[in-house]
Amino acid sequence: MVSPGLDLELSFSQAMQGFGLSPEVARLLWLPLPMLLVLVAAVVGVLVSVWLERKISAAVQQRVGPEYAGALGVLQPLADGLKLLVKEDIIPARADSILFTLGPILVVVPVIVSWLIIPFGQNLLISNVGVGIFLWIAFSSVQPIGLLMSGYASNNKYSLLGGLRAAAQSISYEIPLALAVLAIVMMSNSLSTVDIVNQQTGAGILSWNIWRQPVGFLIFWICALAECERLPFDLPEAEEELVAGYQTEYAGMKFALFYLAGYINLVLSAVLVSVLYLGGWGFPIPVEWLADWLHQPIDAPVVQVITGSVGIMMTILKAYLLVFIAILLRWTTPRVRIDQLLDLGWKFLLPLALVNLLVTAALKLAFPVAFGG
Repeated sequence: MVSPGLDLELSFSQAMQGFGLSPEVARLLWLPLPMLLVLVAAVVGVLVSVWLERKISAAVQQRVGPEYAGALGVLQPLADGLKLLVKEDIIPARADSILFTLGPILVVVPVIVSWLIIPFGQNLLISNVGVGIFLWIAFSSVQPIGLLMSGYASNNKYSLLGGLRAAAQSISYEIPLALAVLAIVMMSNSLSTVDIVNQQTGAGILSWNIWRQPVGFLIFWICALAECERLPFDLPEAEEELVAGYQTEYAGMKFALFYLAGYINLVLSAVLVSVLYLGGWGFPIPVEWLADWLHQPIDAPVVQVITGSVGIMMTILKAYLLVFIAILLRWTTPRVRIDQLLDLGWKFLLPLALVNLLVTAALKLAFPVAFGG
């Protein structure tokens, strides 16, 4: 299969050659574009999420929220970012300056790179990597190293405790999360995010994986919230206990990187839930019904344009519905203790994820048509 990312590269190369540039120069011009597109998409997603967090949190607490920085306060996230950008960057006198600086970078870079495999539509992703899900799991395992590095390098006992908690929490929830994803991979017979979505586009909403993997969906969502350190799982930066955890000694742009990574990871997790369990760009109704309603064949240009553009909106709407739920959970659930957090991961979610994987394997053998055999 030729990936849509390669199609985009070919189109770009042909366009540049039309201006008289050689294929080698066109290739060099293309190389930075995918990462630039990913960075822009991630930052825009963060700005929208921060504004939603402020407004939804205000509504939950019967407040108004930001309203003076732009219409309805839409420029407030931009103002927050500019404030952090111009703040003084302080490195504690006894901190390890190299590790102190590398920590935030190791936290944010893997999260941004993970967006390379995210499909927003049938032909709208940077790279259709055949092992995309495996690649995402590998990138997500790098982040705890950066958190632990930041806590250790700060030379602060609260920072060190926060870093240790972050590493323990990430390890505890990454294993059941990976097992929940493996059940989806087993049903889809592929590690490609595009193949996983295509496998859910048969009968509209009825073919979404959430109906065949309800337990896996709940495991993945709980683990994703824990990986993003969202309430009720924000133990690494519990203000009442650890000041700000591994972020305690950080200021300015280095602190902004932690802030950015948290929200990018939240939107990324929501999009992945949409792709893995909610049909990605798939419609709640079969595309054939839409074509019949328009009195057009399914491969007609008008049907292709409508399904392509609305499919992108479906992916974003599903993702931001999950972001909305995550924000509501922040203000409606109490924070758990660190021992309860680890017990939930190791003693409940891990065995449940293993049982779910084994049951999925058994059902696939027994009912190969229904479970992607």
